[in-house]
Amino acid sequence: MSILERIQNKRSKLSANGIKLLDFILEFPALIGTYSSQELANKVGISQSSIIKITQRFGFKGFTAFKLALIEELGRKQQIINSDLPIHNKIHNDDSLKTMAQKLLQEKHLALVRTTNAIDYVEFETIISLINKANRIQITGIGGSALTAKDLSFKLLKIGMTALSEQDSHVQIATANTLSNNDVQIVVSYSGNKKEILLAAQIAIEKGATVIALTSTKKSPLRNLVTYSIDTVADERQFRSSSISSRTAQNVITDLIFMSLFQLRSDSAKLFISEITSTMDKIR
Repeated sequence: MSILERIQNKRSKLSANGIKLLDFILEFPALIGTYSSQELANKVGISQSSIIKITQRFGFKGFTAFKLALIEELGRKQQIINSDLPIHNKIHNDDSLKTMAQKLLQEKHLALVRTTNAIDYVEFETIISLINKANRIQITGIGGSALTAKDLSFKLLKIGMTALSEQDSHVQIATANTLSNNDVQIVVSYSGNKKEILLAAQIAIEKGATVIALTSTKKSPLRNLVTYSIDTVADERQFRSSSISSRTAQNVITDLIFMSLFQLRSDSAKLFISEITSTMDKIR
């Protein structure tokens, strides 16, 4: 959270003078660095001591500390805006729509090829067998990974499997507490270091469930924790606007899990999908 967002959240706790100062800062953030505390006090129409006390209420030692932190933050933002950094991986501001499409296609294609090439198919068959035999399957994920988790859970439900997926991390942890040694937890996390995900996985393991991670090839707490890991290989650079390639890598794995289970349950799965389709047709 930025400094301006942080201080704006404190508005309800400020005095009238505090609100006057806050409003001035929010309207003219770039000017704050040019003022001394006395000059700012004169400009806003409050006392110099109030400036110091209010910035302390903001969480800083005083006005000078607040001013320096704000200058540094605004400088970083301006550097990002004015730099030649791409807007996402290899995509730049001046790329045409056609060029963006080609670069996105290349990025996603590489993620698909590298991820499918990295699969240990012997171990993958073991994983599919464990999921197929599970009483319940919990699928967890945070942020973009939560979308992948939800998509897989819906696909599994369509072929008659009890799949649980909630985006709220507290619900994920609570659900993990209900698992047993007949259940499987699938953890979708590219970084493998989110605290909420790690806690849910740890609880599932303690309850006796088999935990399977869909994660990057990098060392992570998640890889060290789980029984099985399926690698998702993606070009995730420091500056990216969205987890595009990592979700592409995750999705090809979850789609392969779904199709493998569909193949194992071919007849019953076809019946389930047919029944769902017929039911949905009634509301069209």
